[in-house]
Amino acid sequence: MNAKQSNLITVLDAGSSKVCVLVAELQDGVLRYRAHGIQASRGMRKGLIAELGPAAEAINEAALAAERGARESIETAVVGIGGTHVRGVNSRGGISMGSRMREITREEVRAAVDRARSVALPPDREVLHLLPQEFILDDQAGIHDPIGMVGNKLEVNLHLSTCSGGVAQSVVTCANRAGLEVGDTIYEGIAAAEAVLSADERELGVCVADIGASTTELAVFFEGSIAHTAVLPIGGDHFTNDLAVGLHVSVEEAEELKRTYGHCVVTAVPQSNEIEVGGNLTLGPLGGAQAGSGQPARLVRQRFLAEILEPRARELFTMLRDNLRQGGVLEALGAGCVVTGGGALLAGLLDNAESLLRVPTRIGSPVPLSRMPPELARPEFSVAIGMLLYTHRTQVRRASEEQGLRAKLKAIFAGSY
Repeated sequence: MNAKQSNLITVLDAGSSKVCVLVAELQDGVLRYRAHGIQASRGMRKGLIAELGPAAEAINEAALAAERGARESIETAVVGIGGTHVRGVNSRGGISMGSRMREITREEVRAAVDRARSVALPPDREVLHLLPQEFILDDQAGIHDPIGMVGNKLEVNLHLSTCSGGVAQSVVTCANRAGLEVGDTIYEGIAAAEAVLSADERELGVCVADIGASTTELAVFFEGSIAHTAVLPIGGDHFTNDLAVGLHVSVEEAEELKRTYGHCVVTAVPQSNEIEVGGNLTLGPLGGAQAGSGQPARLVRQRFLAEILEPRARELFTMLRDNLRQGGVLEALGAGCVVTGGGALLAGLLDNAESLLRVPTRIGSPVPLSRMPPELARPEFSVAIGMLLYTHRTQVRRASEEQGLRAKLKAIFAGSY
């Protein structure tokens, strides 16, 4: 790999509705947009890969489009992992360093984290992330970086984000078939948070809900650290399917009606409003025009759409509230809730969230990268942009650690002469 390629970061977000390959480059310490490719998803069902062949084809087409835009070959990518198989668990562990007080080094920190991560997991589970929440040094809690401090006993509260090993391997295999080597994997809820949250929100306590097509990924932060992760089995497609069944129209028309006329608060829609449904014309098998639903167009009350959508919105946020309560973090949302993802743009969704969670709620749009097209600064691209930011931050931290280790070794060898 040449020096120019080593400055590129490529991420792959393969969801139920779309596949996005996003490329950025590091120039003078700044992450700049380079190119992207988007394709409609194929071979996906409920956020999981159902058919490897079609899914790999869609990824390959998105990657080729990104390559054309970047004018560089793409060989390695960081891949997002989502779906109901992702689960989070909190653990605590630590080490004792004897009767004499010692300075805490990176080795002691790693040993404490290794002790905390040694929880019993089912054999099919893989650890996606090890995220320290806080360190406790000689019963002093609330420490984020204990290196350089002195003490006898070091403990750590740790959050483990885990996933199904088989599902994760299917994603890796699919990317490999598309010609991409997987450099790392990231939980999509954490990636979305990276793109839409401020430092103050992380400190005060906030829940990020990334509403995708099939699922909603959750990540809760408190006092600057991850406190809870989970995935709910409801996404934007469930709203669309409810409309398709209730209105007796195609899924495609239901999606268009949801985006144009949908609202999740019945009383916010005037009673007199009427809209036309069932009249979308498509080409028939012989090239003639035919109604998309096979029936003539008809008028329905716009409120009828809201009467279908509002119960699903309330179900989603009731499930979210119960999940946070079960995780012990419902009362920790000092900064409220941030809703992102393609499903976040449905009108009236925030009203339901605030009504059920009893906290302020806003739509989260991703932080724009330098030179990035404005159309990517939308909630549906929060995961992809967050993956770039998370990967960049991780690389910077690793480089800093390696630089510190090299300096320490240099000092040791210099002192031996």
